[in-house]
Amino acid sequence: MACPLDQAISLLVAIFHKYSSREGDKNTLSKGELKELIQKELTIGAELEDSEIAKLLDDLDQNKDQVVNFQEYVTFLGALAMIYNEVLKACS
Repeated sequence: MACPLDQAISLLVAIFHKYSSREGDKNTLSKGELKELIQKELTIGAELEDSEIAKLLDDLDQNKDQVVNFQEYVTFLGALAMIYNEVLKACS
């Protein structure tokens, strides 16, 4: 049986590929794919405006190729983990 952290990492990878395979390059997230991922997989997703998601894409897209590759996605997850950690610290 896989350890919880192994399962969590596998899920994060699977979610990337679930959305990245919908249009264009199956190894990147387009703006539309990123928007759908955020809206369906994150609690805050439904609250974000299109302009906020566009800004997020621009911030994540380090090489400015108009898509988010896996490395950029992992950077996004790291930033989310930092935010969640701060929230948990504030709640305790």
